[in-house]
Amino acid sequence: MEVEHQAYDMEKISNYINGALKEPISGKYLDNYNPAKGEVYSQIPDSGPEDVEKAANAATAAFDKWATTPVAERSSIMLKIADLIDENIENLALAESIDNGKPLSLAQLVDIPRASSNFRFFATAILHFSSEAHISDQDAINYTLRRPIGAVGCISPWNLPLYLFTWKICPALAAGNCVVAKPSEITPMTAFLLSKLCMEAGLPPGVLNIVHGLGNKVGQAIVEHKDIKAISFTGGTETGKRIAAVAAPMFKKLSLELGGKNPNIVFNDCDFEEALSTSMRSSFSNQGQICLCGSRIFIQNDLYDRFKKGMVEKTKALKIGDPLTNGTQIGAIVSEDHMNKVLSYIDLAKKEGGSIIAGGNRIQITGLNGYFIEPTIIEGLPYHCRTNQEEIFGPVITLIPFENEEEVIEMANSTPYGLSATVWTENLKRAHRVAALLESGIVWVNCWLFRDLRTPFGGMKQSGVGREGGLEALRFFTEAKNVCIKQ
Repeated sequence: MEVEHQAYDMEKISNYINGALKEPISGKYLDNYNPAKGEVYSQIPDSGPEDVEKAANAATAAFDKWATTPVAERSSIMLKIADLIDENIENLALAESIDNGKPLSLAQLVDIPRASSNFRFFATAILHFSSEAHISDQDAINYTLRRPIGAVGCISPWNLPLYLFTWKICPALAAGNCVVAKPSEITPMTAFLLSKLCMEAGLPPGVLNIVHGLGNKVGQAIVEHKDIKAISFTGGTETGKRIAAVAAPMFKKLSLELGGKNPNIVFNDCDFEEALSTSMRSSFSNQGQICLCGSRIFIQNDLYDRFKKGMVEKTKALKIGDPLTNGTQIGAIVSEDHMNKVLSYIDLAKKEGGSIIAGGNRIQITGLNGYFIEPTIIEGLPYHCRTNQEEIFGPVITLIPFENEEEVIEMANSTPYGLSATVWTENLKRAHRVAALLESGIVWVNCWLFRDLRTPFGGMKQSGVGREGGLEALRFFTEAKNVCIKQ
């Protein structure tokens, strides 16, 4: 069964400011491309600092009332939004697939359900959010108040558009903050549709404001705005560096979830079939455009040839095609620019001496003119080469043999990144030992992307600053004030 790509043909997206849909002050719009077809299918506001100013003013004006709204009432509104997301799952999933190029089935099963889960989790977590109290030698009692910050900025990426957009705004709203948010200009549609659902749910004006546009205009204006007191950003490491440079002198709270070059370590004693099938998912899900994908697969020597054979066979069997067609496993790369970046890294790998043992090419899909790349496996590269050190963020993995724990830990930790890692072994002592030594904010043992929303999420080194998720997110979006009372 196929779904029509023209479902949102040439619609004009609006900003969402002070509870209403607004045109950009400039009156200008940007083209928004359907990556599976390589064609413009809608337009988004080309907003600027003036639009951000209106959004920040609305957030600031709404803050006192929202911050003092009873927690149960804030929770109820957020739960209503979650219900509306569930009621509109087919429409939202279709929009996500058309906008991003991901298989419709992935949007239906993961992206949109996770967005409603984010609303539900934080809507209920805030009901149980508690703080500390300490008795000081019977002479005094200390207790800590945690209060919302004010107007905060949330800037999200294009790879999991609504999923990661809600991952940021939900804890901010639950904690009592008002938000100025910027979705990626490459994948803006579901954030726009969320605007309408927030209006339907009765979210008060100014509590959430969504400004569409380019990073160097809208994103920069959010980061620089004097009344926006915290920034939560997910995206590239270089952009994160620029945000940190602006935010630091302004003493803004900062949460950065940045790039990754994640190791997937396969020991001889692994459950072979489980490791193989899950490694396929962790390599190529969402066309490899997930910050947690395991792009470097380290395989212990005795297992290397068998595992490589299995990966190559399964990779060549993946169905690449129209994201809206049932059975498609690999959809389109999100944009032409990003496709060209990924292809340039495949060329680089060849120059560095790598052998392409599966994929490696741009392909054409009948009836489409989009941005499709074959899932690609490369071997024969040293662990310290550029291909194995720099984030590609596409359907490209490398295979690297190793002898022992000491060697693989050195290679795994060699990159400037430290977001996630996966370890496959049936030896529990080894699992604990290796997990403790890996420089990663998240380590999965015998699984991948098994997420519990209560756990801290984030990276080390150039993979980020701070942690998201659970109580960590609620703590980030609040200020702690200690009160000491002498008895």
